Amino acid sequence: MNKIILTPADNGQLSYQCGTAFTGTIVQSEDRNKILKRALRSGKNITLEDGILTGTTSKKADKMPKKLKTKDRAQIAFLKTLDEAATSHPDELKMSDVNWKYLVRSVLRGKNIMMTGPAGCGKTFAAQQVAETIGRDLHYFNLGATQDPRSTLIGNVHFDKSSGTVFAESPFIKAIQQPNAVILLDELSRANPEAWNILMTVLDPGQRYVRLDESTDSETIKVADGVCFIATANIGNEYTSTRVMDKALMDRFVTIEMAMLNQFDEFDLISKRFPHADKDVIRAITEIAETTRKECKSDTARITGAISTRTTLEMASLTYDGFSLIEAAEVTVYPQYDDAGGVDSERTFVKQIVQKYSQDDTSEDLFNTDQEESEDTTQS
Repeated sequence: MNKIILTPADNGQLSYQCGTAFTGTIVQSEDRNKILKRALRSGKNITLEDGILTGTTSKKADKMPKKLKTKDRAQIAFLKTLDEAATSHPDELKMSDVNWKYLVRSVLRGKNIMMTGPAGCGKTFAAQQVAETIGRDLHYFNLGATQDPRSTLIGNVHFDKSSGTVFAESPFIKAIQQPNAVILLDELSRANPEAWNILMTVLDPGQRYVRLDESTDSETIKVADGVCFIATANIGNEYTSTRVMDKALMDRFVTIEMAMLNQFDEFDLISKRFPHADKDVIRAITEIAETTRKECKSDTARITGAISTRTTLEMASLTYDGFSLIEAAEVTVYPQYDDAGGVDSERTFVKQIVQKYSQDDTSEDLFNTDQEESEDTTQS
């Protein structure tokens, strides 16, 4: 058995040398091994490291193929790009390595990706980071905020004195015609169902087009090669303004689920965003958030929602700008919780949590004042 090391050049030519049989442990995916086996023809135990193909073969070196097929060269180039991007996991993006690699791979393959997870867990940020990492243009469309889906996704007709009725295509139509663009469909679960109907053919891998019925010629616009659609969605009973998405629409996506950060990852993230902030304050913020998350999972939960990472980052920003922890919670956290029920309300419970971790001497008076006001209201 000879050990063959193949180094692909830009023109597909291979150089190789003989050596001892390869006996190392292989940790590669089945698909990748199939590709590399074709490159080495009858090779076994194939691996790819730092752009070098390594494996064992029963063939002599002079009988090895001199060139790779075009498809094989393309796959090797893809694997190299994927490996480089997968190892460039942004520090501030707290998602698992395998999810990040899957996200990168899906974008490179032009897949439709559905990012799901709790509000404020970093879904939109992940989409922005993957586009930046692999050098793709990102086009952002907030579908949850639009009241006129056809105007947002297709365009609109207006009257011009000199030209008469004129159709103006939307920025979305222009974006999908840009090769290798990343299209971010934010808050898809809050979108008007008409938007879903428009997107059906756009997202279908067998169609990938949209018809401009409002235009003079009712032309059909094809989605350019390499375009990737990333949608974000909040799925769950606690999101009352969301809609249950059509199964046919969901089937057009691969799904990547993002979880709420744990206390330690959140502390690390906030510390990197605000490196000069008081670490004790950051720790208190993350402990407050973690307490609400544990409470939400309890069988006897006294609150219906947890503090998100988006909120903890805003709290940290406020304390960095001179707000006390109590003041930061007053403007960012408390408004998220219902105050109905007085001392038994969700807001009162969250105030107790904040008070526990606050070093503000006025926190006790502030809390008791709220209680007294609530008790006076009850008595009256």
